[in-house]
Amino acid sequence: MATDNSIYQLLPDAVIFPRSSEDVALIGRLATLPAFHSLSFTPRGGGTGTNGQSLNRGVIVDMSRYMNRILDVNAEQGWVRVEAGVIKDQLNQYLKPLGYFFSPELSTSNRATLGGMINTDASGQGSLVYGKTSDHVLGLRAVLLGGELLETSAMPTSAAQALATQPGRIGDIYRTVLERCLQQRSLIVEKFPDLNRFLTGYDLRHVFSDDLQTFDLTLILTGSEGTLAFITEATLDITPLPKVRRLVNVKYDSFDSALRNAPFMLAAHALSVETVDSKVLNLAREDIVWDSVRELIEDVPGQTMQGLNIVEFAGDDGALIDGQLETLRAGLDSLMAAGEAGVIGYQLCGQLAEIERIYAMRKKAVGLLGNSKGPAKTIPFAEDTCVPPQHLADYIAEFRALLDSHQLSYGMFGHVDAGVLHVRPALDMCDPAQEVLMKQLSDRIVALTAKYVGLLCGEHGKGFRAEYSPAFFGDVLYQELRHIKTAFDSANRLNPGKICPPLANDAPMLTVDAVKRGTFDRQIPVAVRGAWRGAMECNGNGLCFNFDTLSPVCPSMKITADRIHSPNGRETLVREWLRLLAQQGVSPLQLEQELPRGMATLRDVAARVGNSWRARRGEYDFPTK
Repeated sequence: MATDNSIYQLLPDAVIFPRSSEDVALIGRLATLPAFHSLSFTPRGGGTGTNGQSLNRGVIVDMSRYMNRILDVNAEQGWVRVEAGVIKDQLNQYLKPLGYFFSPELSTSNRATLGGMINTDASGQGSLVYGKTSDHVLGLRAVLLGGELLETSAMPTSAAQALATQPGRIGDIYRTVLERCLQQRSLIVEKFPDLNRFLTGYDLRHVFSDDLQTFDLTLILTGSEGTLAFITEATLDITPLPKVRRLVNVKYDSFDSALRNAPFMLAAHALSVETVDSKVLNLAREDIVWDSVRELIEDVPGQTMQGLNIVEFAGDDGALIDGQLETLRAGLDSLMAAGEAGVIGYQLCGQLAEIERIYAMRKKAVGLLGNSKGPAKTIPFAEDTCVPPQHLADYIAEFRALLDSHQLSYGMFGHVDAGVLHVRPALDMCDPAQEVLMKQLSDRIVALTAKYVGLLCGEHGKGFRAEYSPAFFGDVLYQELRHIKTAFDSANRLNPGKICPPLANDAPMLTVDAVKRGTFDRQIPVAVRGAWRGAMECNGNGLCFNFDTLSPVCPSMKITADRIHSPNGRETLVREWLRLLAQQGVSPLQLEQELPRGMATLRDVAARVGNSWRARRGEYDFPTK
């Protein structure tokens, strides 16, 4: 629980595993007792956040272990009610026989919880058509610190104003949000760029409909990263599965060509345009995943593929989609004949199985980048910037020039249709100088993104990047965020250090140069790190947390629901063990060398002792790593 899919490490004081909304309400009530006033609480879902959203001191409230029930579904009306710990792919597996799916997409869909998606307002592939998570949340059940239950949904503004007159915290919350968002309405509308994505945080812009006749407090909670309340249940709208899907893999002579050609795809009414650079493609070629897509992304004779656009068309009208597809193919043929736009070839995928294999490769991009050789690893810290799509190529050109000026390797992939690109520079966080460079790069990228009227946090939430909030919201609107935080959590006890502090509390925000995994790992001697490479290079991506019972990883975690029993959990424990040995001047390499020849290694001995101890308790388990 001290790590997630980010570069940070922060040890909590305790972890609680509630089984229901009632349990969470009990936590909220106990928290108000004088004996517990010093405690803070942070909700946690799948732990897939790339910016430390669910890392904190105090008490972690893990919604994923037990609160994972699908409570109700109404296919006729198109909605489903779930607990916060339900995993996205788990829900879609349940909905598929009914002909529906929950449409917001993300690469960690087989382990990301819906509560986490709501708290970061997650989105990904296909968002131009399907939107973000918040576009599909019909209502929430949340628990305030204190135990009060807060139910949210869209309502006439007059009804919200009536609630605002009621005494108590809920009345105060409605009154504060109504007043602050109405008073600053013109500035709010003026401030936020017209992008498919939105500046994650408290959504001041969309809490009111454009005509101000409808109010929905739900939009304040979506994207709030657990800083306002514990979200325990959600009612979501569901989307009919498209009857027809087609995919075109378009190949380019450069990544810049792929970026600049994206508007051409959108003009053909594509559902989505995903892009992958040569770094990711080359790593995929070295991975087993390439065997599944080799025939679908064939090399072009005499050409070197340096970029790929994955273009999807989907819907129910087969004739319409075939027409759109033919229009695109004719345009691509014309560009290739003229030697323009850097297009060197394309391939069509018309079968669902083929399409799913391509997206499986694309979803594996983060893991592939994390497997790059050497001590420098591609890391997330500015990987979900969003700019207007028409400016994306120029923005990325400057972004690349910045990284190139420091001779850094990096990988890029993302959603060019929405102007979001995931950029991951390779840095060694065990090197203090490169840790300093990371902060310098982060500051430069903030300025570059602002130059192109973009957003620093386009789809992954803020987390430890909260220090940049004033720069993007502006001083006036940042104070409005603090008013809202105060109404929900005046004592700053819910995920403190994220998004903003309440008024009358200037507690510092967590920052991008906070303590990282590398801060601890560098205490382990280099030779030991090399010998225990498997444990040291676990990047926290959490693929081993996947819910699928047919997947071989990780059986012990699937049975126990305890993440300690996953490869990620075990590797984290091994890293800490190695650090403590180094602290005491003990070398695990020397211990192994001192064992009599022919005897088991230290690792074998440790495994056997552990298995024997568990076997005596009837809990025998085969190790997975």
